[in-house]
This record gives sequence, structure tokens and C-alpha cells, in this order.
Amino acid sequence: MMGGITILESINRALADAMEADETVLILGEDVADPEDGGVLGVTKGLSTRFGDHRVRSTPIAEQAIVGAAIGVSLGGFKPVAEIMLMNFTTVAMDMIVNHAAKLRFMSGGQTNVPIVIRTMTGSGFANGGQHSDYLEAWFAHTAGIKVVAPSNPSDAYGLLRSAIDDPDPVIFIENLPTYFTKGEAPKSGHRVPIGKASVVREGSDVTIIAYAKMVQEAAAAVEALAGRGISAELIDLRSIAPWDRETVLASVKKTGLAIVVHEAVTPFGAGAEISSVIHENLFDTLKAPVRRLGAAFCPVPFSRPLEAAFAPDAAAIEAAAAKLLA
Repeated sequence: MMGGITILESINRALADAMEADETVLILGEDVADPEDGGVLGVTKGLSTRFGDHRVRSTPIAEQAIVGAAIGVSLGGFKPVAEIMLMNFTTVAMDMIVNHAAKLRFMSGGQTNVPIVIRTMTGSGFANGGQHSDYLEAWFAHTAGIKVVAPSNPSDAYGLLRSAIDDPDPVIFIENLPTYFTKGEAPKSGHRVPIGKASVVREGSDVTIIAYAKMVQEAAAAVEALAGRGISAELIDLRSIAPWDRETVLASVKKTGLAIVVHEAVTPFGAGAEISSVIHENLFDTLKAPVRRLGAAFCPVPFSRPLEAAFAPDAAAIEAAAAKLLA
């Protein structure tokens, strides 16, 4: 679209607005300050100059230390936004995320909480290979005490990040690298998207397609193609993976009787399995066919361009899956 704002710009704006509104909001991570160009892609560019090095601090390449420091300052009354540059490297900090950030509220009997946001980037499409491109959201969604969100457009990126910073508990904020420069409507300052609330991108009556992050864009193209074939597909942008909006999804599938869950993560043991199971448990008598899951192949993200292009679902695969369900 002409004009508008990119997802990258929207994230930068959300951080700036949150820091302007609340002096307890801090940013820390590898290369996030302006002397290091505000991150490898400039997501935090300008913020250390505007708010000072004491609130936007570049750190060593030490993911466990980044998250550990964020947890520590959060216990002291601050709201840190920690950047782990690539989602694969959250694995280095899993002890801090899973055993500390997620559990301190439970282990303290609710006497303390950990209001941190962990921003992290991932996604196939740039031939970054198997250690830089995985979607690992299911690991965190499987952990009690952590919320997980994944926006697909600039407005939601702004609104979800502001809600994540407001949240009293840890939130994993997943950014998709290939869609950083996707433009959309500029959000109003202060805009919030409630965590756990999905968006019905397009209403339909024949089949429900549930997606999040980049897969929403692929699904939107598939919905257009299906419309050309006389198939009315309803597209739901989940926006939040944990918690996810059961009410909206179940209401849609109850209407259409058919559902496809699409994600970029590998198919086995993914978020699609959980969503599919809940649909079957609640709407078994309504379904016209079993819920279909579309995810990536069960392998690391390939470095080879042709293999990477074949790795994750695309619009054509989603269109074909929907047409097959209706056949």
C-alpha cells in the first residue's frame, strides 16, 4: 500500500511511546543502542539518543545474561524490554525464561511477578539457515506463566507490544524478519491490542483458516484465490498464541464446519496440534471433516534457496488444502 508505516517502524514507535509514557520502561540487548546502529536492522534506532544510555543499553552477546538482567530489574520495579536478536538464541536463555521468569509468580505465592517483554526475530525467506530462522513459539506456549504473541501487520505490532509492556507477566513478542518492511495503516498513539484476542480479517462461510504472523499474509492471498473459485473462506489472525482466542475460533468453525490451522513452525507438536485438538473436543459433531494442519517440514530451516522456498506453507498450499477439504 502507498504511505502507511512498516512493522519495523511500528515497533520502534511503540517502544518510544512506552518509554515516553513510563520512565520505568527500559531496553537492553545486543547492539540496541545508537552507537551500534540501534540493532542489526535498526528496530531500536534513535531510542538511546532520545532516552539516554541508562534506559537503552547495548549488552554483550550473552542471551542468558540479557534475560537474567531483565528479570532482576523487573523485580526492582522496572519494565524491561529485552531483545534476543534471533529466536533460535532464546534457547541459550531457556533456564532464565522457563525456570525463572515464568515461575517466580507461582513460586512466590503471587507475591512477586516478572513484567518483562522478550522481543525476538525469526522467519524463513532470507537463506539464514537452520540456526537463525526457526519458529519456536510452541516451546513457550507450552510453558505456564508465559504469554506469546506474533503480529502480522503494523497496527497489531504496535498494539500488541504496548499491551505486552503493560502486562504484569513475561511476554514473548515474536517478530517476523521477512515482513519487517510490510506497510500498513499507522496505529494511533496509545493503541492497544488485547493479548488473547484474535482478529477476523475476512468473514466467510465455507471454511475457516486460522493463521498468525507471516502466514496471515499467505492465507490472505489464498482466500482471494479461493474467492475466485467461488469458495468463501473466513480468515482469522490469531495474533496471540498463548493465550489464544478459543471463543472466536470455535464460533467461526461452528459456522463453517471446516478448519485449517497454518503456521510456519514445523507441523509435529506445534500450536496447530493444540488448536486442532480443542476444535475436535468442542465441535466434533459439527465438523464436516477433520481439522487440517499446515506447517513446515519436520527439519531445520534449509539454507538452500529452493529448499527453503519449499519448507513452509505458502498461499498455493493453503488454497489447495482448503479446496481439498471442500471437495
